[in-house]
Amino acid sequence: MTPAAIPVLPRGVRLHRDKVRRAEVLLGPETALMLDQIGAVILNEVDGKRSVGEIAGDLAARFGAPADEVGADVVEFLKGLADKRLVDVTHG
Repeated sequence: MTPAAIPVLPRGVRLHRDKVRRAEVLLGPETALMLDQIGAVILNEVDGKRSVGEIAGDLAARFGAPADEVGADVVEFLKGLADKRLVDVTHG
């Protein structure tokens, strides 16, 4: 996964707010993945239009964090989800 890659939630995968647990859950075919706050923030930025680099840059600016660290974390998180087929990636 590169900073130019454009992540998108594939058909059948969606974010869901679990009201009982008060947490975001990524729902996919036969899969439910509880997200921590950081994962939920990242996935809420995935719109199928912006690249991984743009998402990471926006998050770094919003939270006042070093862009290189945020970028590495975003890439690692989204790559893990892509490996599980919970995120698709196009190359822009």
